[in-house]
Amino acid sequence: MSGESSDSQPGEDPIDTRPATDGGSASDAGSGSDATPAADQPGPEERDHPEGRRNLEGIRIDPVVEAEHESRRAVISALVEDEPGVLARVSGLVSRRQFNIESLTVGPTTVDGHSRITMVVEETDPGIDQIEKQMAKLKPVISVGEVAGDAVTSELVLLKVQADDPAAVHAVSEMYDGRTVDAGPETITVELTGDNASIDNAIGAFERFGIVEIARTGPTALARGDTPTAPGEKPGTAGEPTTHDD
Repeated sequence: MSGESSDSQPGEDPIDTRPATDGGSASDAGSGSDATPAADQPGPEERDHPEGRRNLEGIRIDPVVEAEHESRRAVISALVEDEPGVLARVSGLVSRRQFNIESLTVGPTTVDGHSRITMVVEETDPGIDQIEKQMAKLKPVISVGEVAGDAVTSELVLLKVQADDPAAVHAVSEMYDGRTVDAGPETITVELTGDNASIDNAIGAFERFGIVEIARTGPTALARGDTPTAPGEKPGTAGEPTTHDD
C-alpha cells in the first residue's frame, strides 16, 4: 500500500522497530547474568545433603545413633509438669524413634504440680543422648537426664506362687526380705522390694514352687548424696520449684 515503507526485503523477517525496554533488547533475551548460576554458588552435586535414613514415620534417624555401639542399661529421670497426657507424650515420643522402654514409673515429687518420671532403657550412648534431647523438647518436661553415678534404685514386685509347700515359700520370702501379703489353700502372694539384681534372684528362687502371676513396677531411682537426680533439681527444703532451663 502507498504511504507505507519497509526496509525488509522479500523473504526476510521484518525488522523489530519497537523501543527497547528496561529488560534489554530482544537480542539480549536469555543472555543476561541470571541465565547462568553465580560463580560462588555450588552446583547440586556440591551442596550439603542431610545424612541418615528416615523411618516409617518419616523421621530422620541420626547415622551416629544407627551405627554399631554397645548397648547398656540406663536410668533416666525427668521432672514434668502435671498435665493430662504427659506420660503418653513421653512414651510415644521415645517409641516413635524406635527406642525400647524397659520400664516406666511416675509419681509425685516434693513440689505440688510436678511429677517424676523414671524410665529404664537398654540403649547405646548415642541413643540415650537422643532420648534426653527429644524429651527435653516437650513443653511439660522441666528437666531430664540420666541418673548419675551409683544411684539408689528399687522396685516393687508382687509374686503369686502355688501353695503346695507354704513353709518353704515362707522361708524363701524371708531370705529375700519379702513378706506374705495373701495366703490361701491354692496360692500365696509375696511382696518383694529391692534392686534389679536381687529381684531377679528372688524370682529365680520362687520358680521351683510354680509362679502363677507376677507384677513388677519397674525401678525408680534417686541419685546418692547431694547430687540432683534430674539436672537443675533443687532440694525439697529450698521452697522453690525447679524451672525450665533458658
